[in-house]
Amino acid sequence: MRYKITFSFDGSSFCGFQKQPSDPSVQETFEKALAKLLHEASDFDFTGAGRTDSGVNAVSYVAHFDYPVELPFSNGDFLYKLNAILPFSISVHSVERVEDDFHARFGAKKRTYKYFLHSFKDPFAAKYSYHLRYPLDIEAMNKAAEHLLGTHDFSCFEKTGSDNGTSICTVYSAGWKEYVPSHVSELGFEGGSYWVFEICANRFLRNMVRATVGTLLEIGRGARSVEWIDEVLESGDRCQGGESVPGHALFLCRVEY
Repeated sequence: MRYKITFSFDGSSFCGFQKQPSDPSVQETFEKALAKLLHEASDFDFTGAGRTDSGVNAVSYVAHFDYPVELPFSNGDFLYKLNAILPFSISVHSVERVEDDFHARFGAKKRTYKYFLHSFKDPFAAKYSYHLRYPLDIEAMNKAAEHLLGTHDFSCFEKTGSDNGTSICTVYSAGWKEYVPSHVSELGFEGGSYWVFEICANRFLRNMVRATVGTLLEIGRGARSVEWIDEVLESGDRCQGGESVPGHALFLCRVEY
């Protein structure tokens, strides 16, 4: 029997979702927790919607696992017990029985990421947002983001040495918008200090979003023209794009099936 789990995690203490030989991962943490809860001698095969970079966070991340019989707890008890075993950095929202052919990774049609940045010195945003100290031309960045739409070879934004079978991805939407965190409402906020980049695609390559944001920031600070992003895409060379931004401000926010 196959079960679908939806959860969120703070990626700061993990090397990413996928298991690694020596570093803590979300996948390994979940497998050990399930084995303990269900009194299994070996770890579970816990399959996620995709890899995430080290330090990257997720909201409503989706994974699945198989268990030979019905779970020995009610839905509420299972969530309570699993959350009690897992660290505070992981919160499980739901578990549900699904068809045996459901696949968290290969069945996903769209994935949406958000990247947060701020220019206002803010101790409350620092953990989950990238602090920039120079002004940005958001209009130019959004014009450049339009060049990402459609189906392209995104190898220019892929981490060197990745083992993907193809670097072709289809981007459905991409753009920047301003937002106002609730905790700054008492500060006489005038705007222009908090921004979020949202991108939705059928799939993402390793490091793709962070490299994309870094490239757009080069345009936003006036170092490059809007048209430069076409040159980067056509080059297929990671060295031609902007520097990858830190992972702590990146969130996988939605997986659609």
